[in-house]
Amino acid sequence: MVGLVVVSHSAKAAEGICDVAAEMGSAEAEIVAAGGDEDGSIGTSAPRIQDAIEQARDDDGVVVLVDLGSAVMNTELAIEMLESDDDDVRIADAPILEGTLNAAVNAAGSKATLESVVEAAEDAREYRKLN
Repeated sequence: MVGLVVVSHSAKAAEGICDVAAEMGSAEAEIVAAGGDEDGSIGTSAPRIQDAIEQARDDDGVVVLVDLGSAVMNTELAIEMLESDDDDVRIADAPILEGTLNAAVNAAGSKATLESVVEAAEDAREYRKLN
Protein backbone atom coordinates (compact mmCIF):
# COMPACT_ATOMS: atom_id res chain seq x y z
CA MET A 1 0.00 0.00 0.00
CA VAL A 2 1.24 3.51 -0.80
CA GLY A 3 1.93 5.49 2.37
CA LEU A 4 1.18 9.18 2.84
CA VAL A 5 3.08 11.89 4.71
CA VAL A 6 1.49 15.24 5.52
CA VAL A 7 3.99 18.09 5.96
CA SER A 8 2.65 21.29 7.46
CA HIS A 9 4.26 24.18 9.28
CA SER A 10 1.85 23.42 12.11
CA ALA A 11 1.94 20.10 13.94
CA LYS A 12 -1.74 20.53 14.82
CA ALA A 13 -2.67 21.16 11.18
CA ALA A 14 -0.74 18.11 9.97
CA GLU A 15 -2.35 15.90 12.61
CA GLY A 16 -5.82 17.30 11.85
CA ILE A 17 -5.43 16.71 8.13
CA CYS A 18 -4.37 13.12 8.84
CA ASP A 19 -7.45 12.68 11.04
CA VAL A 20 -9.81 14.04 8.38
CA ALA A 21 -8.25 11.90 5.64
CA ALA A 22 -8.41 8.77 7.78
CA GLU A 23 -12.03 9.43 8.77
CA MET A 24 -13.42 10.62 5.44
CA GLY A 25 -10.96 9.02 3.06
CA SER A 26 -9.71 5.74 4.36
CA ALA A 27 -8.43 4.48 7.66
CA GLU A 28 -6.73 1.73 5.63
CA ALA A 29 -4.04 4.05 4.27
CA GLU A 30 -0.89 4.70 6.29
CA ILE A 31 -0.98 8.48 6.89
CA VAL A 32 1.81 10.05 8.95
CA ALA A 33 1.93 13.66 10.15
CA ALA A 34 5.20 15.58 9.97
CA GLY A 35 4.23 19.01 11.20
CA GLY A 36 6.05 21.77 12.98
CA ASP A 37 9.69 22.31 13.77
CA GLU A 38 11.68 19.97 16.01
CA ASP A 39 11.14 22.23 19.04
CA GLY A 40 7.38 22.28 18.54
CA SER A 41 7.26 25.73 16.98
CA ILE A 42 5.85 26.67 13.59
CA GLY A 43 8.10 25.46 10.80
CA THR A 44 9.24 22.28 9.11
CA SER A 45 12.08 19.89 9.83
CA ALA A 46 13.89 17.72 7.29
CA PRO A 47 14.80 15.07 9.92
CA ARG A 48 11.18 14.95 11.13
CA ILE A 49 9.98 14.57 7.52
CA GLN A 50 12.59 11.88 6.86
CA ASP A 51 11.38 9.93 9.91
CA ALA A 52 7.77 10.21 8.72
CA ILE A 53 8.70 8.99 5.23
CA GLU A 54 10.49 5.99 6.71
CA GLN A 55 7.49 5.26 8.96
CA ALA A 56 4.97 5.48 6.09
CA ARG A 57 7.17 3.68 3.58
CA ASP A 58 5.94 0.38 2.24
CA ASP A 59 6.79 -1.66 -0.82
CA ASP A 60 4.57 0.60 -2.93
CA GLY A 61 6.18 3.91 -1.96
CA VAL A 62 5.24 7.18 -0.28
CA VAL A 63 3.44 10.31 -1.44
CA VAL A 64 4.22 13.49 0.48
CA LEU A 65 1.74 16.36 0.63
CA VAL A 66 3.02 19.78 1.68
CA ASP A 67 1.55 23.14 2.65
CA LEU A 68 3.99 25.97 1.86
CA GLY A 69 7.29 26.62 0.05
CA SER A 70 9.78 25.72 2.75
CA ALA A 71 7.88 22.49 3.37
CA VAL A 72 8.77 21.56 -0.20
CA MET A 73 12.43 22.50 0.35
CA ASN A 74 12.69 20.48 3.57
CA THR A 75 10.87 17.54 2.01
CA GLU A 76 13.30 17.52 -0.90
CA LEU A 77 16.17 17.60 1.61
CA ALA A 78 14.59 14.76 3.62
CA ILE A 79 14.29 12.66 0.47
CA GLU A 80 17.97 13.26 -0.31
CA MET A 81 18.84 12.20 3.26
CA LEU A 82 17.14 8.80 2.91
CA GLU A 83 19.65 5.99 3.22
CA SER A 84 17.90 3.82 0.67
CA ASP A 85 16.83 4.48 -2.90
CA ASP A 86 14.42 7.41 -3.13
CA ASP A 87 12.67 6.44 -6.38
CA ASP A 88 9.60 5.43 -4.42
CA VAL A 89 8.98 8.83 -2.79
CA ARG A 90 7.08 11.58 -4.59
CA ILE A 91 5.88 15.04 -3.62
CA ALA A 92 2.36 15.77 -4.86
CA ASP A 93 1.62 19.26 -6.19
CA ALA A 94 -1.79 19.43 -4.54
CA PRO A 95 -3.80 21.36 -1.96
CA ILE A 96 -2.83 19.73 1.31
CA LEU A 97 -6.24 18.82 2.77
CA GLU A 98 -8.16 17.91 -0.38
CA GLY A 99 -5.09 16.24 -1.89
CA THR A 100 -4.52 14.13 1.21
CA LEU A 101 -8.16 13.06 1.26
CA ASN A 102 -8.07 12.03 -2.41
CA ALA A 103 -4.72 10.29 -1.95
CA ALA A 104 -5.99 8.35 1.08
CA VAL A 105 -9.01 7.05 -0.84
CA ASN A 106 -6.86 6.01 -3.78
CA ALA A 107 -4.05 4.54 -1.65
CA ALA A 108 -6.49 2.21 0.11
CA GLY A 109 -7.51 0.61 -3.17
CA SER A 110 -6.09 -2.76 -4.13
CA LYS A 111 -4.86 -1.41 -7.48
CA ALA A 112 -3.19 1.72 -6.09
CA THR A 113 0.22 2.65 -7.43
CA LEU A 114 2.55 5.48 -6.57
CA GLU A 115 1.52 7.20 -9.80
CA SER A 116 -2.22 6.74 -9.22
CA VAL A 117 -1.99 8.17 -5.70
CA VAL A 118 -0.03 11.21 -6.88
CA GLU A 119 -2.55 11.72 -9.69
CA ALA A 120 -5.49 11.45 -7.28
CA ALA A 121 -3.90 14.01 -4.96
CA GLU A 122 -3.14 16.39 -7.82
CA ASP A 123 -6.69 16.08 -9.19
CA ALA A 124 -7.77 18.06 -6.12
CA ARG A 125 -6.22 21.19 -7.66
CA GLU A 126 -9.27 21.44 -9.88
CA TYR A 127 -11.89 21.27 -7.13
CA ARG A 128 -14.10 24.28 -6.67
CA LYS A 129 -15.84 25.01 -3.40
CA LEU A 130 -18.26 27.52 -4.88
CA ASN A 131 -19.83 27.66 -8.31
